[in-house]
Amino acid sequence: MASLTLRGITKRYEGSIDVIRGIDLDIADGEFAVFVGPSGCGKSTMLRMIAGLEDLTDGEIHIGDRLINDVPPAQRGVAMVFQSYALYPHMTVGENMGFALKLAGQSKAEISAAVGRAAEILQITHLLDRKPKALSGGQRQRVAIGRAIVRKPGVFLFDEPLSNLDASLRMQMRIELSKLHKELGSTMIYVTHDQVEAMTLGDRIAVFNAGRIEQVGTPLDLYARPANKFVAGFLGSPRMNFIQVTGHERAAGGTRLRVDPAGAIDVPGGFAMAPSGPLMLGIRPEHLGVTRVEEGLAARIDLLEHLGDSMLVHATLRGTDNTVSIRVPASHTGLRAGIDIGLAPQSSQVLLFSEAGEALALH
Repeated sequence: MASLTLRGITKRYEGSIDVIRGIDLDIADGEFAVFVGPSGCGKSTMLRMIAGLEDLTDGEIHIGDRLINDVPPAQRGVAMVFQSYALYPHMTVGENMGFALKLAGQSKAEISAAVGRAAEILQITHLLDRKPKALSGGQRQRVAIGRAIVRKPGVFLFDEPLSNLDASLRMQMRIELSKLHKELGSTMIYVTHDQVEAMTLGDRIAVFNAGRIEQVGTPLDLYARPANKFVAGFLGSPRMNFIQVTGHERAAGGTRLRVDPAGAIDVPGGFAMAPSGPLMLGIRPEHLGVTRVEEGLAARIDLLEHLGDSMLVHATLRGTDNTVSIRVPASHTGLRAGIDIGLAPQSSQVLLFSEAGEALALH
């Protein structure tokens, strides 16, 4: 096991294209850290630099107390699991898992013991004599993970390893990866663009955007207290609703936010300093309720999505092209496309963002 330290990491390709722009991050020994962000944000490039598959333009990478900038990939004490399984088709599962140990000169007994232990952890002992073509996608991914386990690395690196699997199998493999982390106690870094994977797997999440880290924190901290509009909109499914605020004023016990011509809502607290420029209100679908049109922000229902345990109501605010999503219980009745409703935000759950996208505090 080992901690990981990133200091001033930059990556620049020819033509002055910056894909990583000065990243600083500390990952504790035994932590499960997730890098999440949209395609092209630099998260996989950062992982490949940690693995030694990409050179740094500037900065330092430490594993434990050891600077590894110029250390060859095979000597860094890391093991990487890719999106593609990259198994040798002519080898059995056991031979695939033990191949790196064979190259390292370990004895047959040592290799057999390491492969057997990894197979037992991953519950694939019965597959050791099969060839990859006889395995399902989930089984192949387990073999790829087992190949990493037998090397006993200080740091595990996962680059979107579940993206080739179907939805139900991805959910099952997320559970298995969480169990694996608890059993091994190893440092793990997991890259994904799937915010559900990030929220369910990570001890902490680093949200990447355009080569920078926007915010680092626990899943619940990022969900409840995003630092900016990007983080707020990226985490959560369905995504957070954003509503343009046309004005604000002091009201009894708080602040009144005008959303003309749809109406206004009152939120607790006031601004420490009067913000300049337009404001954006953020509210998650589960924190919006449906009421009579005269009692909330006026809107019209566009579409209903029945999800079994709940229902998503998609609506457009009166007099605007601003669409919002509301999550209500599946038992909610009387709703249909085309009718007018009122939207009732839970005032304590409302977030406000400046014109630049930074979160604003109400005191």
